[in-house]
Amino acid sequence: MSAPIKSYRDLLVWQKGIDLVVESYRATSQFPKSESYGLISQVRRAATSIPANIAEGYGRGSRRDYTQFLFIAQGPLKELETHFIVAEKLSYLTAAQKMRVLSQTDELGRMLASLIRKLKQSPTP
Repeated sequence: MSAPIKSYRDLLVWQKGIDLVVESYRATSQFPKSESYGLISQVRRAATSIPANIAEGYGRGSRRDYTQFLFIAQGPLKELETHFIVAEKLSYLTAAQKMRVLSQTDELGRMLASLIRKLKQSPTP
């Protein structure tokens, strides 16, 4: 049996989002300094937006709002994938680095979709 959820910090989907943020920061630390206000900034902003939206939705107190913020989190997730594809094409990342991040985004996307489905299917308390 899993531990009770007392906070958004207990959610595995949020924890995986934080892991993705850390991986994104590590990956972009290798980018050229000329990208500081370009791709580096965009990647980091998109990455942090994902768990931030999960947390904000959880804190809203209504299932409808929570679900909406989970949907919103999917946008920066896809944005992040696109940024990493571009970064590889610009030779800022290796194909292996890109694939590692895309594997994380795929997993997080599945988790978000599953949580959205569960919230929409379960009866409102």
